[in-house]
Amino acid sequence: MSGQLQLDALRILHGGQTIVALDLVVSPGEVVTIMGPSGSGKSTALSAVLGTLSPAFRMQGRVLLNQRDVTTLPPHLRKVGLLFQDDVLFPHLSVGGNLAFAIPPSVKGRARRQEMIDAALESAGLPGFAGRDPATLSGGQRARVALMRTLLARPCALLLDEPFSRLDAALRVQIRGFVLDRIRAERLPTILVTHDIEDARAAGGRVVTPLGAPVSLE
Repeated sequence: MSGQLQLDALRILHGGQTIVALDLVVSPGEVVTIMGPSGSGKSTALSAVLGTLSPAFRMQGRVLLNQRDVTTLPPHLRKVGLLFQDDVLFPHLSVGGNLAFAIPPSVKGRARRQEMIDAALESAGLPGFAGRDPATLSGGQRARVALMRTLLARPCALLLDEPFSRLDAALRVQIRGFVLDRIRAERLPTILVTHDIEDARAAGGRVVTPLGAPVSLE
């Protein structure tokens, strides 16, 4: 399901000021990082790609996924996954229920859906966790379940909005490696927003500001 994500002359204006100016082609498995201070437009750029941009902003340009123009499509039709700072697992559902929620309706049959849940948990190092209450999981376990839920929705591209910022240093390195390994394995074009230079270094791709200027990691 992976492909190419293109921001074609994407411009976002607020109060007459251009706060985002990006021309990017993100290849399968590539992670492009957007860095900048708070309020500089990083998350606003992700909102434009996702299709959730506030009416307070004006957008120009196009968002293309697998060479298909998705600029005017609602978020649920874009096939773009998003991973937040918070894992936002549903507290009233089991771990397996959280994962099942993301599986597309086109996947029929309880047995097939359970196979997908079990495979996702196995690949996340959490076999047998389907019946667990999310409240009983550690921070790292919750982060892995959140990622697998995002991937089970079969996105064609992935957006990462400061997804590691609430993890302690040791866990951050572990979960960041897990997420980046999955991105490469799934060959998902990915945009990462972060304040952390180590996140950008680990991602290993291009690093730009919201206005498209290259960022040095030296």
